Amino acid sequence: MGLFLSFEGIEGSGKSTQARLLAESLASEGYDVVLTQEPGGTAIGERIRALLLDPAHTEMCPAAELLLYAAARAQHLEQKIRPALARNAVVITDRFSDSTVAYQGYARGIDRGLLDSVDAVATGRLRPDVTILCDLPAEAGLQRNREINKRDRLELEAVAFHRKVREGFLQLAAAEPERVRIIDAGQPVDAVAADVARIVTERLWALTK
Repeated sequence: MGLFLSFEGIEGSGKSTQARLLAESLASEGYDVVLTQEPGGTAIGERIRALLLDPAHTEMCPAAELLLYAAARAQHLEQKIRPALARNAVVITDRFSDSTVAYQGYARGIDRGLLDSVDAVATGRLRPDVTILCDLPAEAGLQRNREINKRDRLELEAVAFHRKVREGFLQLAAAEPERVRIIDAGQPVDAVAADVARIVTERLWALTK
């Protein structure tokens, strides 16, 4: 099997940039790399993504949101992630199941047991080998996105919502410190990238032992 890496963080944390930089770096070293995102990564997933993030859909209820994310994830696993891992690729996804716990669990208030049951259907309980949590205060992340005029449905939520999301991610990291590695996303981009490279290199080295 290959290596499964996920990037997590609040809006504006820079995780997407870091996922891209890591993918480019590993590809330059000769690794077979698949860079993808959630929701999305497939034609079906991208259509669900557009629905989920459309700021016009303010009426979307938490249960509908949860199930749409799960549907996109199920297709993502079946069509892209599992086939790539089967050929020993390095899969890098911008968000995965931890986002469901942070957003739909901690921020929306959906029961964790229900979240886990739904996610098990979508993923077959596949978990990333390493998760990079790009941590940043909610206010700082939202300010970054305002500066680039990025305003989707989730980014329009109040700052209190995003604080809950951040707390959810930090709780996940505290519960699984070996898998979820916290990086200070307030650093310059190249410093964050260096921290990411160190963590991933350690994991790749361990695989060769």
